[in-house]
Amino acid sequence: MGANVSNSFGGRRQQRRVRSDQQASSSSLSSRRTSQSSSSISHFASGVMSAFGSRVDRSENGNEYETSGGERNSLTSNADLSGVLQYLIRRGHIRLVYDVYVDDSDDEDMYRHSMRSTQRNRSYVPSGDPMPDTSIIDQSDFKQITQLQSGLGNKSSEKVPSIMATLRDREYGLLGSKVGGRSSLCLQNSGKCVFGGIFLPNKLSTIEQYPSKAFCGFFAKDGMSFLTACQDCIIRLYDTRRGKFHLRKTVWARDVGWSILDTDISPDGEHFIYSSWSECIHICNVYGQNEAHEALPLNPTERRFCLFSLRFSLDGKEILGGANDECLYIYDLQLNSRVLRIKSHDDDVNSVTFADQSSQILFSAGDDGLCKVWDRRTLSESNPRAVGIFAGHSDGITYIDSKEDGRHLITNCKDQTIKLWDMRSFSPMHGADATRKAVSKQNWDYRWQAVPRKLYSNRKKLEGDTSLMTYRGHSVQQTLIRCRFSPAFTTGQRFIYTGCASGRVVIFDALTGTIVKTLSGHRACVRDVSWHPMSPQLISTSWDGSICEWSYIDETLRSEIEDSNGVQLPKAKRTVTSQSFE
Repeated sequence: MGANVSNSFGGRRQQRRVRSDQQASSSSLSSRRTSQSSSSISHFASGVMSAFGSRVDRSENGNEYETSGGERNSLTSNADLSGVLQYLIRRGHIRLVYDVYVDDSDDEDMYRHSMRSTQRNRSYVPSGDPMPDTSIIDQSDFKQITQLQSGLGNKSSEKVPSIMATLRDREYGLLGSKVGGRSSLCLQNSGKCVFGGIFLPNKLSTIEQYPSKAFCGFFAKDGMSFLTACQDCIIRLYDTRRGKFHLRKTVWARDVGWSILDTDISPDGEHFIYSSWSECIHICNVYGQNEAHEALPLNPTERRFCLFSLRFSLDGKEILGGANDECLYIYDLQLNSRVLRIKSHDDDVNSVTFADQSSQILFSAGDDGLCKVWDRRTLSESNPRAVGIFAGHSDGITYIDSKEDGRHLITNCKDQTIKLWDMRSFSPMHGADATRKAVSKQNWDYRWQAVPRKLYSNRKKLEGDTSLMTYRGHSVQQTLIRCRFSPAFTTGQRFIYTGCASGRVVIFDALTGTIVKTLSGHRACVRDVSWHPMSPQLISTSWDGSICEWSYIDETLRSEIEDSNGVQLPKAKRTVTSQSFE
């Protein structure tokens, strides 16, 4: 076994290779790492201390992974050497490569060990919370609004209406709209959402199989396009107007480091943007034979820079981004320049989004465990001040999704939970302090280490946690896994769904916190998930390179077909056709 340790401090790179005489088994990897070649490690750590003096500054190395995560502790010259190394690994100052035949310049090196660790850890799949605490959400407006929108009325979401009962109510006019003061047999949207809640996706079809890890996959807001981004540096656009996937366009991404990390489609569907380890956002056209591909420079101050998250404003005039330099960026497409850069968090900014259609209220979240609310109308670089903070997570936040009602949002976190928030209930300052303290105590690296069991078993809320609900039962490891509200048109946003490091898609009932559906079929982490806004199609994007569609099939019918044939139904493979559009 060999351990290749590379570091970057203030632009200088030092390298040292420590090798043992024989290979170690994977089960003893952790113990051998700390004990082998102690004299070499001591020499290296002494060099670290002499290079840094009494403190460790933020690295500029731009780790090839998405987040660096970890603590912000000051180190003194008499600090324990193993503690020094653990700190530097967590902060991304150094990286360990567990392979004898490695190339220091290869960004895949650390991932090789990550994949081996992942395969060992996938045997443990977290279960849902057996008794979710619904005391707060039961008294909230969120519950009342969601019940009305999803067609439940005053019924408990645990008591799913039967199909026959729903059809009977429709015949009686209880689910129909009013026409001329009389009930119509045409279902209201809330009535349609009842069926959307019954017929949840359960059947797997593979749309595409890429040669590399797929990072992004989502529908445009109108559902007419689907965009994917893969580590092979290719962005693929599909036409989905007829319920089928026709490959419309492929675009080779430029200036990509490690992978394309985030993408978005403009509200009018005419352009898309993407980001990577690069100082620029790139914007491209969706339609037309001629490709328009332009770099939008953000002019950051750090040498190694990455936007982990980016979003179009709802009017399509601005781009909001969150970066590894702890800052929020706003780029004005009309002025063709960066118009705002503010220090927003105490660590990497992993996710940003807008609260509603106005694009005036912004959300941001990062590795400091906090979600912050900003007012675009009062933002200034001279006095960047958030209008509110949501605190309650105990580790870095990976993703935010807004309900787009100007009030509610959800956050996905490395503490293995999703939390639901109400903008009218900001967290107090002591709540933010409690979150910072909890995050500083985390001593694991979610990119390649197993999740500490204490994160799965801990049910105690932090002081000052003002969340309406906490959802458990999925795994957040390796990458910035996304979570989203289900569509309003087909489900009344009654569900929350998320990817999972174990290769699953997990669907929660937003009102009860229970897992209502688990979709298994991927062989690696599911990073992105997207539910069609108008149709019962759910697409999952995985690091196994597959893009999969989940649709509904009656379980009784499936069983009858399987029994009659004596074999299980095979997983379908959909054919994707190429098609050009002007």
